[in-house]
Amino acid sequence: MTNGKKNPTGAGAIIALLILAGAILGGMLGQPSAGLLGGAALGGVIALLLWLRERGH
Repeated sequence: MTNGKKNPTGAGAIIALLILAGAILGGMLGQPSAGLLGGAALGGVIALLLWLRERGH
């Protein structure tokens, strides 16, 4: 019944949560835009790493 393929891991929630967390943390430090960009960058890196890990299998 199964064909041996795994379902891909979605990284959208990780990206969204890191963007929010970055904006909140940046807001507490007086730099919400920098926090938002940092969260988006970190989320993108994690999404890329997840994609590379699944691509190898």
